[in-house]
Amino acid sequence: MDFARLTEALDSESYENIADICDELMLQAAAEGISYQDEWPYTIHFLGYFYVDDINSARFLWKAIPSTIKENRPELVAVWKIGQKLWIRDHGGVYEAIDGFDWSQEVRGLLAAFSDLYRKRMFQLLVSAYSTISIHDTAHFLGMNEEEAKNYVTPQGWIVDVASQMFTVKKQQIATEQKLDSSKLQRLTEYVFHLEH
Repeated sequence: MDFARLTEALDSESYENIADICDELMLQAAAEGISYQDEWPYTIHFLGYFYVDDINSARFLWKAIPSTIKENRPELVAVWKIGQKLWIRDHGGVYEAIDGFDWSQEVRGLLAAFSDLYRKRMFQLLVSAYSTISIHDTAHFLGMNEEEAKNYVTPQGWIVDVASQMFTVKKQQIATEQKLDSSKLQRLTEYVFHLEH
């Protein structure tokens, strides 16, 4: 099976395309009657789904994998633990599952990129959901110890209250685009014309 497109996407760090490329290759192999399951890069396929936040597709992929393959690939079982934690929204567990396995060199770049992206998603979730949050809970959501969490959020404008062990969350400014409808523009033009004449 030719994994050149997949290798190219991994090498160029086009991780947002991994899941689609894997899906296309799998469909192509199935259409051509090629037996692909023994050599399929399941771990990469799962991480591709995780990267684009498509946990449902990951669940269906897990169900489609023959049990003999699941039994013989510890890395596949380890990546599915990440998927299980994502499914039940165990945010701290996601980081534990990532850190709890010695991953192959082949998947480390994609895994690190997913981990960073997941942390950014969690940070945005905290920004949108909280006005204050404990340092402990912040560290849990971000998969860090409390000191690392402080160093991560304070450059974003969060304020630490050491006495209460709480953060005050700085809301990010949302840029809004004002739209001027044509009737208002017409009235404004007439008004300016009237003032000038």
